Amino acid sequence: MELIILPLNTDVSVFKGFFCTYDANEKYILNKENGGMEMKVETIIKQDQNFFQMVSRQYGKAFLSPYYRIGLLIFGLPFQLLILIVFLYKKYVKKQNGKINSEAKEALIQIGYDQKLKAKLKKQEENKQAFFNKLLNEKETNKNVERLFSTQFQQAVSEKAQEIYEQSNREKVTFLGQSLAFILNPKYFVLSAVLGFPMYVLLVIHSFPFMKYLFERLLMMLFVILGVTIIVFTLLYFSPSDPARNIIGETATQAQVDNFRAMYGLDDPYIVQLWRTIKGVFTFDLGNAYSGNQAVVSTIMRRFPVTLELSVFALIIALIVALPAGIYSAVKANTMFDHVFMFIALIGLSIPSFWQGLIFILGFSIELGWLPATYNADNFASLIMPAVVLGTLLMASVARMTRSSTLEVVNEDYILTARSKGLSNRRVMLRHAVPNALIPIVTIIGLQFGGVLGGAAVTEQVFNINGIGNYIVERQFIPDIPSVLGGVIYVAIVLSVVNVFIDMLYAFIDPRIRTNLKRY
Repeated sequence: MELIILPLNTDVSVFKGFFCTYDANEKYILNKENGGMEMKVETIIKQDQNFFQMVSRQYGKAFLSPYYRIGLLIFGLPFQLLILIVFLYKKYVKKQNGKINSEAKEALIQIGYDQKLKAKLKKQEENKQAFFNKLLNEKETNKNVERLFSTQFQQAVSEKAQEIYEQSNREKVTFLGQSLAFILNPKYFVLSAVLGFPMYVLLVIHSFPFMKYLFERLLMMLFVILGVTIIVFTLLYFSPSDPARNIIGETATQAQVDNFRAMYGLDDPYIVQLWRTIKGVFTFDLGNAYSGNQAVVSTIMRRFPVTLELSVFALIIALIVALPAGIYSAVKANTMFDHVFMFIALIGLSIPSFWQGLIFILGFSIELGWLPATYNADNFASLIMPAVVLGTLLMASVARMTRSSTLEVVNEDYILTARSKGLSNRRVMLRHAVPNALIPIVTIIGLQFGGVLGGAAVTEQVFNINGIGNYIVERQFIPDIPSVLGGVIYVAIVLSVVNVFIDMLYAFIDPRIRTNLKRY
């Protein structure tokens, strides 16, 4: 027996005298019997070998999801309207489904199925009445029988119609079926691509698991931002504090207050102001601040680099100390080093940031004169103290999580297997234990970094840093609605982006998560 294994893109029809089959490894196998007795050629085309079939299959998979179905309808609206017209024409004008149903109904009547079903149901109804000793008159009995007959006979007609569809190679007219028929036809496919190009972009996203997951998370982020906007604006709108009086003073005349309200649209109804705010969020125009009349988005973007620099520097300091110390503490569990280190980490979690900042200023700035007391963008040394203060909390949290996560891993069976192979303790920890303990460590790092990036208000206040946290705290006491709303939306965006990044990072750390994402 002669076997030839070819890839899928090979035209197997040119191999005469071979019997073609398709194996589980997605390859064509051409089998030629000795002497060429069998001269049968069967070309099997896998569904995804043809481009149009691949697109139609992907469309069908996306259409089964309610959320992606809505997306397909919205992004391919002109194409979907064309399909709807064709579908309604075939279903209600040509009545294709009705004809098959009529054929099925006639077929059942010809074999006397309706009479047999009525007799069966009447007998069941009489037996039921006799069993419960509750006899009904003939009219009520027939009424119950007709009600049951209508349901069961219609079900039998549907089953018979499906049988006719299969035997006659005809398909039931459905909206999805018409869409797939258009996609499978090369001429109509070009038309569908012109009318619904954004729809095919959505299908491309749906076909790649990682891209699909990222797209869904970004879409969820938009809904989070929308929800945060509505809740924060509503709370600020119904706040008892009056922004106009707070800005221009209690001695302002009523005319001045009315002029201020008209200038910033505060005299508009709640719905109008809310819609203006939502529109401004998605157009990156949150208006001007009540105090200072500066553009909110420009102010936030101007202060963002300062907060980002402080947060990254603090995170680097925390990771340099916390990761090695946490791992070593897990290796030396219940030793003197472990107890001392955990005690120091507990102190780091307990120290208030403002107190630590003031002690640093008193010691390193006033007494020793080593570091500047306030932040200066042109002096890198002024970033050291606030970064250390901010990194202390990060350091303590990451160190404790690193120790506990590593301790959970070192007692697993695969760690014992690695030790039994004679691997050194260092290799066992760095090669087998630490990589499997990274998931909770990365989670706590992401949460802490997102919170810090959202604004370390206390630290920024102590060291006079014009960052996001300081900005939000200053504006919320007015209340400066555009500024506070802009700051809160910024925090929501930062936390959402960090969470998406951490979730994607999981896939690179853990092969199991990566495999699940590929099946997503």
